[in-house]
Amino acid sequence: MEQLIEELKTKIVSILDLASLPSTHLDVDGPLIGGSLGLDSIDVLEMVIMIEKDYGLRIDNRELGEKVFASLSTLAAYISENSPRLNA
Repeated sequence: MEQLIEELKTKIVSILDLASLPSTHLDVDGPLIGGSLGLDSIDVLEMVIMIEKDYGLRIDNRELGEKVFASLSTLAAYISENSPRLNA
């Protein structure tokens, strides 16, 4: 799980163009949405696309999105438990 979290940190910094924020500064249990990162709906859409493309998972409703994007650790847990690419 730690490897997945580190991978997600790197991808989030890259796709959201957060180059001024070292990936080591992303709080694993801090909120992804509405937290210190200041992410908006476009940022969430970019993360959803990355998850679909890289991990083969769809996040197609708001309830699931709110649960999955609660924190980096909940995102990693969702991917770890559900990704056909990681569980193949």
